[in-house]
Amino acid sequence: MTPELRAVLFDMDGTVVDTEGLWRQACAEVAAELGLRPGEVDPGHVHGRPAEHTAAHLRRPGVSLGWIRERLTEGFTRLVAHGVTPLPGALALLDGLASARVPTALVTASSRRVVEPVLDVVGAERFRLVVAAEDVVKGKPAPDPYLLAATLLGVDPALCVAVEDSPVGLTSALTAGCRAVYVSREPAVPYGVLSVNSLEKIDVTMLRELVSGEISIG
Repeated sequence: MTPELRAVLFDMDGTVVDTEGLWRQACAEVAAELGLRPGEVDPGHVHGRPAEHTAAHLRRPGVSLGWIRERLTEGFTRLVAHGVTPLPGALALLDGLASARVPTALVTASSRRVVEPVLDVVGAERFRLVVAAEDVVKGKPAPDPYLLAATLLGVDPALCVAVEDSPVGLTSALTAGCRAVYVSREPAVPYGVLSVNSLEKIDVTMLRELVSGEISIG
């Protein structure tokens, strides 16, 4: 029997909405408070990472990890509340999936405090459910967020497509057993992943073919 697409699981920041710059800004503000210079902050510990991980990276002796995490979340929430913009093709793809009756979920490393203003812009009705940072003990790159989303939707992860913009998120999705689409302008394409430079390049037919094996990827 040919595998059929059962759900599409979307990362949020940098995938559905243009918030990656806001997260970097929030991290830079907290790093400055801690006396760190920009060159001392490794982007690999920021891009696609939950606040807990970034806080541990920024931590300095005598400073509470919880305080840093809270400052990161507060700063990011404040910036997001000022307004976010859906990325090109995001809403059209979500609406196309809704028309095709393919369930979708938002699977994010951000907290629900950040997710709520984003959903006000994107439309909460476009997602069957949300898995946020508070919902799992181990966040991305662990597979837990994607496994939880698939479980709550009642579908096999192997019949899901995860849409991600970071290597951290890709690791999470692939380890969970999902197919994956990598939305990036980077030239390097991870093995076994369909890579595009915009959500405008994706449609429901393509996602179905990715699961069925009709699209050949490296």
